[in-house]
Amino acid sequence: MAYRIPQFQRFFYSHHFFGGLRQAIGVLLPALLLAGVFQLYSIGMVAAIGAACVAIIDQPGGPRRYGTNGMLGAVLLGSITAAVTGLATTNSVMIWLVVPALCFMFSMFTVFGKQGGLLGFACLLLMTLTMRTPLSPHDVLLHTVYSFLGGVFYFLFSFVVHRLLWHREEQQALSVALFATADYIEARSQFYDVNADLDATYRKLIHAQSAMTEKHQAARDTVLRELPRDGRHGDRLRAASLNVFIDMVALLDSLVATHTDYATLRRMVPDSDVLMFARDALHKLAVNVAHIALNIARNRRVKERNSVKAEIRAIEYEMEKYRVAGLVEKEPEVYALLIQVLRRIRNATRLVDRMAEHTSNTNTAHLVDMRLDKALDRFLSRQTWRIGMLTSNLRLDSPHFRYAIRVAIAALLAMTITALVSYTSLRDLVPGAGLHGYWIILTILVIMKPGFALTRQRNGWRLVGTLIGCALALILFNVTSSPDIYLAVLVITCVLGYSLIQVNYMVSAICNTLFVLLVFHFLSPTTNVLIVERLVDTLIGCGIALLCSYILPWWEHGFMGSLANAVQKANREYLKAGLHYASLTRAQAAASVFGSTAGNALDADQHEAEMRWRLARKNVYIAFANFAGAFYRMMEEPVKRQNNVPELNNLMIQFHVLALQISATIPILASLATVPEGVQKSLDAVGNYLEGSDAHPPASIETEGELASLAYPLRQMVKAAQLVQQEMRGVATP
Repeated sequence: MAYRIPQFQRFFYSHHFFGGLRQAIGVLLPALLLAGVFQLYSIGMVAAIGAACVAIIDQPGGPRRYGTNGMLGAVLLGSITAAVTGLATTNSVMIWLVVPALCFMFSMFTVFGKQGGLLGFACLLLMTLTMRTPLSPHDVLLHTVYSFLGGVFYFLFSFVVHRLLWHREEQQALSVALFATADYIEARSQFYDVNADLDATYRKLIHAQSAMTEKHQAARDTVLRELPRDGRHGDRLRAASLNVFIDMVALLDSLVATHTDYATLRRMVPDSDVLMFARDALHKLAVNVAHIALNIARNRRVKERNSVKAEIRAIEYEMEKYRVAGLVEKEPEVYALLIQVLRRIRNATRLVDRMAEHTSNTNTAHLVDMRLDKALDRFLSRQTWRIGMLTSNLRLDSPHFRYAIRVAIAALLAMTITALVSYTSLRDLVPGAGLHGYWIILTILVIMKPGFALTRQRNGWRLVGTLIGCALALILFNVTSSPDIYLAVLVITCVLGYSLIQVNYMVSAICNTLFVLLVFHFLSPTTNVLIVERLVDTLIGCGIALLCSYILPWWEHGFMGSLANAVQKANREYLKAGLHYASLTRAQAAASVFGSTAGNALDADQHEAEMRWRLARKNVYIAFANFAGAFYRMMEEPVKRQNNVPELNNLMIQFHVLALQISATIPILASLATVPEGVQKSLDAVGNYLEGSDAHPPASIETEGELASLAYPLRQMVKAAQLVQQEMRGVATP
């Protein structure tokens, strides 16, 4: 699309590239210093391996505190893993016991979430690279020490980099979130294109919203980790980033304030220029947000941006024509929908303009909303590590336990095939495969994931990436023999391999394959047989991973019931928090009118209620993103494993509508002096539906004056809650 910043430019200025560069330098530096300066090649390699395992934890985005704890855990657990594996390498029985046991234990770390999974994989990577060759007890001690020192080096290196470039990391995390917001705005603009298919546009919107929710949480955990405090160094920079973040969230809230009935608008006003102007306005806003994101990533001021004034004036003119033509009397709800569209575009324009101003005004430490200062830490992600989380999942109905069993069996099968190839005549058919069997286990560990769909997807990407990487290595080795060129390519592929792993896994696999082949070429220059060995090992590893993914599989439909319950509960809490906030706002307004002395206490309670409502809204977005992500992963699984697809798809739609209509209704309720009887009965009905109880919403509600703008979202809310209750009876689990 025309608004998109080139993908290369987005990637180059993102925290993905910056993080990959940091990881690559931290991993390569020990090897280059020890090998290049002191000629200690083997020691440099072991230290680099230790650093590489710690670097796995040092992923861009997310709370820095968890990354620090994870890296310390990788240093300690990784050193223990290296020692245990090294001692087992000289004993043929012990190695067959230790490797599957470690695979099972560290695969269970997925119970701790993403950080736990990364820590487990880091330790398993160190195990795999340690079992390459048998080690004597003395060599095990040295290997463990060198690996430990390499890990400590990377930890200190990363700590220093984070301390020095903390603001740069904030800018990059914020930039990625803003780009995701721009993608979301562009997806919403297509609803106003009368030629666009509504169902296809809706699916794109759900994908964009899920991706945006993840990016917003990463930015939230980065930007909110240290809030501005008076007199502290860097407070002005922190305030500038925080102001952009606050307005970005406000922009999202403004756009998600309601789920407009686009089908009704197309039917009632099919030839209206309002829809075309709304589409163009949102498109321009998406362009502006994308340019703000790029300039923040480049640490530059936003100097130019598109103006939306022409579109707003045109919509106002069209609305005046509709008013004169009597649309207010004929179709008051349609007119109210168009008015809401205009208000949202105005508010969004104001917020985007203010975000652009924040990039120029970094000389103030004041927040755009001072009330948020002491409440923002509640929006950070929380993570707990308890031994009980491991022991409670040691059961067959746990997906984490099943995944750990699959990985252990796959590792055992890989060792069996390696032994057969090494000690039988098969080694003549598969040159050198027995000498590099650890590569098979490494391939399995990289590919296998708890979900079947993700394992199969990664299997294909890894296989294609390895094929292309081997072909490029073959071309490189035959075109030139210059060590300088090899070293340059090695550094570039190392950086790209780390940078692209979360962006494009197949390209990352290409770079990693080429990087590893170059490393082994420097250690032991050989013929092209090494490339064949890597290719064969990868083929075997992919085959084993795909085969073992059918052992005790845990299909996504097993999660859908609990995820649906989580979204329903989040919406229920969102509605309760919103109604409480609206009631306190009305009480505060009444106290102000009558000059009540309780105004100050009410103001504090109102602020607390508003924060709880915002927090509940964040929880709804996250719960919905988890549900939608699991649903789309289920659709990638075999057809016979896709249970309750129509019901789950309808649930996803109704959950989305419900949350958006709650967002639209609460501010209107807060502005009313009193809540009419019909409106209150409708709200009570929604609450009962979400509680799983029967309800009897009123046949009609009040629509006079300002209530016309409340009628549509309230009706949609009641309808969505009723459909949620019906569908939940068929798919929800306790």
